[in-house]
Amino acid sequence: MKIREAGFPGLFLVEIERRSDERGYFARTFCAREFSAAGLPHQFVQSSVSVNSRKGTVRGLHFQKAPSAEGKLVTCIRGRIFDVVVDIRPGSPTYRRWASFDLSEEDKTLLYVPPGVAHGFQTLEDEAVVSYHMTDFYQSELSDGVRWDDPVFAIRWPLAATVISRKDRSLRDFAG
Repeated sequence: MKIREAGFPGLFLVEIERRSDERGYFARTFCAREFSAAGLPHQFVQSSVSVNSRKGTVRGLHFQKAPSAEGKLVTCIRGRIFDVVVDIRPGSPTYRRWASFDLSEEDKTLLYVPPGVAHGFQTLEDEAVVSYHMTDFYQSELSDGVRWDDPVFAIRWPLAATVISRKDRSLRDFAG
């Protein structure tokens, strides 16, 4: 696997290396030794999956507050998504900037999102499935987020939003 920085402090892309034959392919998506050598967390305590029926679905922008701020290792295992991160860490050189990544089942790239960075995505195909591995346990009282369409960030989403949860529609604008 190839691990490279992705424009923000602590944000990394993990590109898998496929070993193909007549059966298909095999690839490692995680190696504690290689993650540790690259300065990434090498212990994940929880995994989740997000199944999204409709193209244009928006989830996010989510994060978990201290003392249980979590890092996330994200990949799209079916379909394709426009994955977005927003640096909301005061004092960070990329504070209030956003970056996007096209994640798909085709390339199987993983994105490591560090604690303090809000995360969300928009599905670019019907039936997109996203997998997450978190560095800390989910705690509902520390779960937070900011609006996906907050003018402070001016994220250029590729599609009109088709589905957004009531919870995500009611997230606050960024006040930092």
